[in-house]
Amino acid sequence: MKRPTIADVARRAGVSKGAVSYALNGQRGVSEATRQRIIAIAEEIGFRPSSAARALSGATARAVGLALCRPARILGLEPFFMELISGVEAELSARSYALTLQVVADQAAEIAVYRRWWAERRVDGVLVCDLRLDDGRVPALEELRLPAVVIGGPGHTGDLASVWSDESAALVEAVEYLVALGHRRIARVGGLPDLLHTRIRAEAFERVCRRLDLVDAVTASADYSGEEGARVTRRLLSSANRPTAVIYDNDVMAIAGLSVAQEMGLTVPGDLSIVAWDDSPLCQLVHPPLTALSRDIPAYGSHAARRLLAAIAGETVTAFQDETAHLTPRGSTAPPRGR
Repeated sequence: MKRPTIADVARRAGVSKGAVSYALNGQRGVSEATRQRIIAIAEEIGFRPSSAARALSGATARAVGLALCRPARILGLEPFFMELISGVEAELSARSYALTLQVVADQAAEIAVYRRWWAERRVDGVLVCDLRLDDGRVPALEELRLPAVVIGGPGHTGDLASVWSDESAALVEAVEYLVALGHRRIARVGGLPDLLHTRIRAEAFERVCRRLDLVDAVTASADYSGEEGARVTRRLLSSANRPTAVIYDNDVMAIAGLSVAQEMGLTVPGDLSIVAWDDSPLCQLVHPPLTALSRDIPAYGSHAARRLLAAIAGETVTAFQDETAHLTPRGSTAPPRGR
């Protein structure tokens, strides 16, 4: 079947190709009645302007970009990103915007994608995840003047707007809860160490443990995958001074940690208490269900998308602090055995 062209639309509508271009790009030059008739015909025959044509005409793409520098195998398993994207999609679809998603190998590749998207008018703006200290994407986006909203912070976002959550407060709540249960040997299995939110959590963990005089507290780095979470947990639980409680930076690693504890003959929560971050349906499906730091992740994505659409529309958008994750106690935490 031949792909419909702008000439096909013009012929059916009885107008020039220029009039079709004006109508589909929202430009002046045709009456509203003619515009609606042309749009209806274009929809009927399935005509869509090419990205090159949009670039030449200056039309908007009605699409938002999201480039993720994570291995695809991890993205497919981690509920956080699926829930975040569901919230973004809900907001965009209500405004007839599409989401363009691309997995990239590194930050340089991500910046190259932004440059190509913007040059070809494939997107009108982008969402930026996994913020790092001195993140090279921030000045690159400022230079491009590409509308962008960073999901993360606070700070380190330059002139770009951001949506962020207080990672420190949530981490402190989890540690104080475990200490109230009687735990003194607490470990934390962190995510990718070069991410800003990982560093914020690590520093908060160090501060609260120092304040509560938890001399045996320790942090171990992982990569959010179940395999790495299991490996790190096995090492922690094999140590002479094994922890009685572990806080994990995501639910996938926490579930892997639960499996390792059971494999090693430890009971949860009798011998080991486990806290997951973030909460997800997976946390409630395992036995025992996992205590977790919970927040409305789809709403987090929706808030970011809403602010990006405002920036695309030319509005002034600043940093927005979203809700702080709160502790949801379940069956994986209890006082340490022998207390």
